[in-house]
Order: sequence, then structure tokens, then C-alpha cells
Amino acid sequence: MQSTKTPSALTQIALVGTCVPRECGIATFTSDLRSALLREATGISCSTVAITDSGSYPYPNFVPLEIDAARPASYAVAADFLNVSDVDVVSLQHEFGIFGGEAGSHILELLRRLRAPVVTTLHTVLTTPDDAQRRVMDEIVMRSARLVVMAEKGRQILQDIYDVPPERIALVPHGAPDRAFVDPAMAKHDLRLADRTLLMTFGLLGPGKGIESAIRAMPDLVRQHPNILYFVVGATHPTLRHHEGERYREGLVALAHELGVAEHVRFIDRFLALEDLLQYLSACDIYLSPYPNEAQIASGTLAYAVSLGKAVVSTPFWYAQELLADKCGLLVPFGAPDKLAGAVSELITNDPLRSEVRTNAYARGRGMTWSNVAHQYLRVFSEVRLERPRSSAEIVPLVPFGSKDRELPPLAMARIAELTDTVGVMQHAQFSVPDRKHGYCLDDNARALLLMTEIARLRPLSPEEKRHTLAYAAFVEHAWSSAQGRVHNFMGFNREWLDPPGADDAHGRAVWALGTLAHCKELGHLADWAAARLLEFAPPLTELISPRAWAYGLLGIDRFLARFPGHLGFERLRSELCDRLHRRWLDTAAPGWNWFEDRLGYDNARLCEALLVSGHAQSNSEQVRAGLETLRWLSKHQTADAGHFRPVGTDTFGVDRLYPQPFDQQPLEASATVNACLAAASITADLSWRQEARRAFDWFTGDNDLHIAVAESDTGACFDGLHPDRRNANQGAESTLSYLSALTAMLLVEEQQSLSLQSADVSQCTSSPRLGARSA
Repeated sequence: MQSTKTPSALTQIALVGTCVPRECGIATFTSDLRSALLREATGISCSTVAITDSGSYPYPNFVPLEIDAARPASYAVAADFLNVSDVDVVSLQHEFGIFGGEAGSHILELLRRLRAPVVTTLHTVLTTPDDAQRRVMDEIVMRSARLVVMAEKGRQILQDIYDVPPERIALVPHGAPDRAFVDPAMAKHDLRLADRTLLMTFGLLGPGKGIESAIRAMPDLVRQHPNILYFVVGATHPTLRHHEGERYREGLVALAHELGVAEHVRFIDRFLALEDLLQYLSACDIYLSPYPNEAQIASGTLAYAVSLGKAVVSTPFWYAQELLADKCGLLVPFGAPDKLAGAVSELITNDPLRSEVRTNAYARGRGMTWSNVAHQYLRVFSEVRLERPRSSAEIVPLVPFGSKDRELPPLAMARIAELTDTVGVMQHAQFSVPDRKHGYCLDDNARALLLMTEIARLRPLSPEEKRHTLAYAAFVEHAWSSAQGRVHNFMGFNREWLDPPGADDAHGRAVWALGTLAHCKELGHLADWAAARLLEFAPPLTELISPRAWAYGLLGIDRFLARFPGHLGFERLRSELCDRLHRRWLDTAAPGWNWFEDRLGYDNARLCEALLVSGHAQSNSEQVRAGLETLRWLSKHQTADAGHFRPVGTDTFGVDRLYPQPFDQQPLEASATVNACLAAASITADLSWRQEARRAFDWFTGDNDLHIAVAESDTGACFDGLHPDRRNANQGAESTLSYLSALTAMLLVEEQQSLSLQSADVSQCTSSPRLGARSA
């Protein structure tokens, strides 16, 4: 089957289970599943964390880490590693016996610490668990986003015994190789067994396989079919071999001798590679699956036999009942060698029956090929990526608006200091480490300069902050190309520009930062520099075609004109750019689409803010109305059903007239909305806009779709966005500056409120003789 591309969000999968070369059925399953996932999906990586016993195994390179099954601390280390690796989903292969602790309880140490969603494949589902097994199973159910079973019986048990909701259960068949439907005669010829009727059972040898029953059926079969030969293929299970050596196998050999059929029973005592195993299986005329107990919910060996179109005789354990229904095999009672012999004999002598069973089995096996199984797992993985269970430490409880517990965080600048060097602020980070290979950009340095200007209105800058502010200003200065009258945006870490002058939005941001700095009397000589440089930076705005560049420029021009009111050149420039932005809205807006462009993009609320602020400054009621209407429309579409703020997701970008998609969510959108809503509140005196600003700000502190804080109040760091299931682990400049800008704006409003209340109190005291006398 041709490979298909998985959803872009799904890129890293981690499997946890035993892994080849360890001799274990689950190890084979885990390795086969990984290979199938990589074959059937492009653009994903898939690693395996191997559960290891006391043995030492030369694991392949795709195993980055082992878990010592007997050590709880090893599970904790694995969880930490997977969290740091930022995997999208963990596929856990569960069997009680492969994990340490009572009833395999050590695996819970991993599940309790994982941040990724977990899909648990249950290779055993017990109907009558003991107390320890029940406790372990209940917690696995609780901590798994999905539980995968391989038979309908497993689904039924999970619902009836463990109270698992049906929507959390996925039925995915056991995988099997996709091989052509061939006559056994050809394969028997290659094994030099063309004259024999071959029976076969394969798998790791142990008492739970029922081989004794099959050997006890051989005397009857040999009498009726003297050329019959029974292959028992597989090494003794390593755990059994560790405890008692080869005693079990030797007992089977002794039983064959005792019954006089030793010449008709052949043991292949080794763990076969897949191709060798399939050669034996292809040569098999009839496959035997004589499990002695009903409570067997899956069997990889039986899945392989059916997938290759073998005529199967099996006991009626749960998995066999389903897989061999509709004449895909014959079922015989448990512990009844005579019945088993009778069914085998019937298949040998009845050619039409044997052909019908084989044909039906092969047809059923087409749905069990690894390619089909991998697609089903990928679908489940993509679904659960949106349903990530989080630890209680990550979840932020929602606090009703107006609560005293909703105090604003402190303004912490440690993260910005870490991203800043003598050149300026670096764009990106890998986790919290500045990423030098991506260098710097004017966008972020203009944002940083703007932020420092706003902080200076709030409190005096520290000596370090003053040095940083000067570095940001120098970056803006250096970005200007007087020859082209435009700005560079991207600079490498080697201080060489990576792009020619001409970046529209970066130019607009530079004007915004310069205009705001020009109005900041607290920064003295820097403010004068900014005002002077704006005389050169601002006029080229008329040559730009980006509405966001106009909007950013308008916000800077507004601040410049607050310092130099009546400046005719800047008055005309503001009028022209504001008219352009308003005209863009008039030309584009339509019923149901009250916006400036055919598409929503990034920093959307800045368009509303610029039109609103500039229209108000020019006493243009139509422009003010348009700014308010578009902001209301945007706010409506940035509100989740639960009422919290949900910014326009990046999945929205690039599609005409597409209403906001929920992910990925960017801090830039929350910050822009905070500032636009505060501007609306200031201009209209409508306090509901201030509430809208607070709602957008609370997105940073955890009032969002995942109830996870996106910003760290102690450092001022902000993660680079919110995915459907987790935060982006990186903490770059744009995100951190967005958070600090929003926080500074909120703190400035809070300070203004405090000053207004103090002024009102003083006014009331001086106007009232009685209060004045008390004060005295």
C-alpha cells in the first residue's frame, strides 16, 4: 500500500514495550508495529523505549533508552526522557508479566509522570483480576487516552468489568505480514518435505500453548496418515528457560517417544527470523493452535496463520472464536486430543473443506496486514493528540472573573535578559536556550524597544535594562538602509544581514517603536534620537502594501503626534494610512465577514487598534465605529464555547474566509487583543472592553483550552504557543515579548486606576469640611 502523509501535528511517536532482539512475542509485535508505522506514514519519527529484564541485548539505534523492569527509578527516568523529547504520543504495549512490581505496578511510575497522551495496547484483558491486578488495571485505564484491544471480547470485558466508556476503546486487529496466497506444496518442496502432510505450531515454547494436547492427538493421526509430520517451531520462552532450563521441552520430547510418534514430531529449537518463520509457515498444510485456556484475548501466532491463508484447527479460546468464525477455521474442545485429531483428519481428507477454510482465512487476513493495522493506529494516535491527559501540577484551575486571586503577576525580566546580547535580542530558543543559528530580526528588536519604552512609563529602568534598550535601539538604527529607504529584517549571528532591505511589517514595527519611544520623556536622549530618526523612517510607509505595516506605523505616528501635535507632515501621513486601512475594510467586509482582508492572519487585533486610535485622534466617527465593529467581530470569534479566550490559530492562515481555527495558538494574538481592547476601553469608557482585555490576558496564565499556564511569572518567559495537546516547549523572543507587553499594558491601566482613585479621594477630602476636619 502506498505511504500516506499523517496529519502535520503528528511527528514523533514513542513505543514502550519489549523489543527485539529480546525473544518475546510482545517484542516482535512492538518492532513490527514500529516498522509498519514508518512504512505507512511520511514525516514521522518513531523510537522505542525497551523494557529490559536481567539480560543484555544489542538493541538497534532506534532504541534510545532502556527501562530496567525491576527498578521503579528507571521508569521515572524514561518518563523524564520522553517529556524532554516532546513526543506527540506514547504507544504502550501492556502485559502484566513484562513490568516489575506486584502485577507489573512499576509501569504506573511512568504513566503518572508522562505529559504525552498514552495509547495502551492490552495484550491481556482479565475477567477475574486479583486485587493487585485490578488496582494496576484501573490506573492504566485512568491514565490512558485510548485502550486498544484486538478482539471484540476485549472491548466487552473493558466495558463490563472495568467500566471503560466505549469511546475510549479502539478495536485494532493484531498485525500480520502481507504475503501471497500460495499452495503449501511449493514451500514443502523447498524444505525437501514434498511427500509429507505438515502440521505446525510456532511461538515461544511454554505450558500455556497446549502442545501436549497436539502431541497426544498424533497417534491417531499417524495411524490414518502415516506421512504426517508435526513441526513445533520456536525456542523455549526465556523466562521459563531461566527458571527451569529445557525441562518443559524435554518433557514434550519424552511424551512423543512414550506415544511412539517421535519420528512424526520435529522440534525447531530456535527463535526464527521472520523470513525463516514464514518459510515454515508457508509449507504448513494445517496450523494447530491448541491453547488450553479460554481466557486468551490475542494470539500473534494465530493471526499470522490466518493471514497466510492456513487451514487452522484451534481450541475455542476467546480470540480464536472471533478470528475463526464464519468457516475461517475449525474449533475443537479444550483438552480433547481425539477431537483435535478428528478435525485435522477431516481437513486432510476433505479437499473442498480445506480449500474453503483457507480461502476464507486469507480473505479475513487482508484486514490484518501490518499496513492496515498501522493506518488504524495512526488514526487513533492523531485523535488522542487532542485529548492529552495532564498531570495535576500542570492544570491551572479556572478562577471566576473579579476574584481577589486574579491579581496580575509581577513584571519579571529575567528571560528577556537571557535572550539579549550586545547585538540585540535573539529570535528563537531551543527550550530555554537561545538559538544562535537563527540570529536576530528587526521584528523582535523593535518589539523589545517598544516594551522597554512602556516599562519606563511604569518604573525606572535598571542599569542592565538601559543597556539592553540601547542595544535594541542600535539594532533598529543599523537595520535602516538610507540608500533604499527601507529596512533589513534578518541578521545572522555573525552580524551579517540575511535579506535585502524591504520588509514591510518589520518597517512598520520600527516606526511603531520609534514613535512610542519619541513620546517617552523618561528616556531622555533616546527619545530625542527616536523622534529624529522617525523623520526618515516614517515617510516610506506610503510605499508599503501590507495593512499590518500601515497599522503598526499608525500606532507609532499617534505617539509621535502626542509629543509634536500639529506636525503637518505626520498629520497627512496618518490621514492617508488611516484612510487606506478604512478603505480596505469597506472593500472587503461582507455579511458574516467583518474584516479588513479575505483571510485572518497574525497580530489581527492591531488592525482594529490602529483604526480605532487613529480615527479617534482625527475625530472620525466612521473610522472609530469600524475599529470597534471589527474588534467585536474578532472578539466573538476568539471566544470558546466555555467563555475563555481562544486566539486565532495558525491553522487558519492561508485560507480565504475561513473562520478562526483553534490551533496552534500564538502569544502574539493574545497580546494584540489585550492592547486593542484596552484602547477601546480608553476611547469609549466602556468597561466591558477592559474585561475583554483581562480575558485575553488570562490566556497566558491558564484560562485557555488546555488550562495550562503559557507564561512563567517568576522569569517572564513565555512558551512559543499552545498546540492541541501541550505547550510548545520553546521560549523564544516573540512569545516572551508578547507576554511582557500584555502584562505591562495591564499594569499601566492598573496604575492609572490607582492614581484616579487617589485623586478622587483627595478631591473628596478637600471639598468636604467634615472630612477635612477629620483628616486634620
